[in-house]
Amino acid sequence: MPTDFKRKVPRKPKIERFTAADVARAAGVSISAVSRAFTPNASIAKATKARVLSAADRLGYHPNPLARGLITQRSGMVALLMTEVTNPFYPTVLETFARALSDRGKQVMLFTPAEDEPLESLLPQAISYGVEGVVITSATLSSKMQAACANAPVPVILFNRTLDCGEVSAVCCDNEAGGRAIAQFFAQRGRRRPAFVAGLPGASTSLHRERGFIAGVLEASLPAPIRVEGQFTFDGGMQAAAELLAMDQPPDAIFAANDIMALGVLDGIRRVGGLGVPDDIWVVGFDDIAAAAWPSFDLTTFRQPINRMIAETLRLLDSAETEVPALPSTVLVPGRLIERGSTGAPLPLTP
Repeated sequence: MPTDFKRKVPRKPKIERFTAADVARAAGVSISAVSRAFTPNASIAKATKARVLSAADRLGYHPNPLARGLITQRSGMVALLMTEVTNPFYPTVLETFARALSDRGKQVMLFTPAEDEPLESLLPQAISYGVEGVVITSATLSSKMQAACANAPVPVILFNRTLDCGEVSAVCCDNEAGGRAIAQFFAQRGRRRPAFVAGLPGASTSLHRERGFIAGVLEASLPAPIRVEGQFTFDGGMQAAAELLAMDQPPDAIFAANDIMALGVLDGIRRVGGLGVPDDIWVVGFDDIAAAAWPSFDLTTFRQPINRMIAETLRLLDSAETEVPALPSTVLVPGRLIERGSTGAPLPLTP
């Protein structure tokens, strides 16, 4: 007996999608009042806003930010071009940016390059999505990328790096002052053979931290620091430690240009053996990532004030939206030294 396998599949009931006009009728207000109710910091009476939100909840209405963007010509999105997602400092930056923008009713659109993809290709991609601004965290920028940033049709802000040409606005920790403070710290605590582990060649953060460190060391009448490179990586820090400890007179204080390298230096010293931290060698990093405070590292480091740096970045973006375009500016935000066990300080007490 033949079997008929054809079966009618019941159609899913069509979901009714309500509009702002439907909410306005249900709440007895104008459509513009509905719009203001869903716009952060918009001017609207509390009672009116409550009535609108209650009507929207009953109808299951949610505003469509893309549709609103087409009407207002404001996408509500800020692009974040990030090339160093493997460095724990930057996921923290991303999370903090996302929270701060959400408080302003905006969203982050993250762009990261594929392997061997030039950063230059990301900027036009981001702009094509109608973003209101672009924040770039790349360690280095080519001359072509610098020109593209300067001529972009939307505000572009460099975060945690600067350009000597001054053609693009930037917000950065005061890296030079940080390097100088670390040198003074070493000198005041009796360290006499300093060393510096550099990051990527050409990275403004590493260059400025090194510049301040050298200036502080010389001001303290200490010998110029021994210099090795670590490429801003953990493995680079381990290799740097091996090079430094192989010298006839190893340093007694090492400043690594970021925390990831400093953690590599600490593990490198342990691997080589013979000398201990902090009894024989002090190690200091820069950033204050979460792992720096882990008991196995207990790293003294120079803390970057991420919240304030992001607040300054958003201030520049806001001013670009509401004011006559100003000349590019560089904002340097002071950080502070956090002492831990890698320089002899006791472990912090658990609150």
